[in-house]
Amino acid sequence: MTNKIIITIDGWSSCGKSTLAKQLAKSLGYVYIDSGAMYRAITLYFLRNHIDWTDEKEVEQALDNIHLHFEYNEKSEQSEMFLNDENVEYVIRDLVVAEKVSDVAAI
Repeated sequence: MTNKIIITIDGWSSCGKSTLAKQLAKSLGYVYIDSGAMYRAITLYFLRNHIDWTDEKEVEQALDNIHLHFEYNEKSEQSEMFLNDENVEYVIRDLVVAEKVSDVAAI
């Protein structure tokens, strides 16, 4: 078994992190995972279930019901985000989610 290192890239919004990460992953033979998709998926869950993310107890209870995982799509050569076994890769890119994801990520 070959151990591979994990590479993370941090930076401001829209500075090219994803573009760089995708190109780097491809050239190294790594799988690119969009960690921001996890925040977006949690935000989607909160929105769908009317969770008040300013209420710590409500958030803690909600987190017990959130199951996230990525699946690699060979056709698109990308990892896709799944929330409770639902492929939400495209839904999480919606403007409604985008407007709230920073608030949820700040928790």
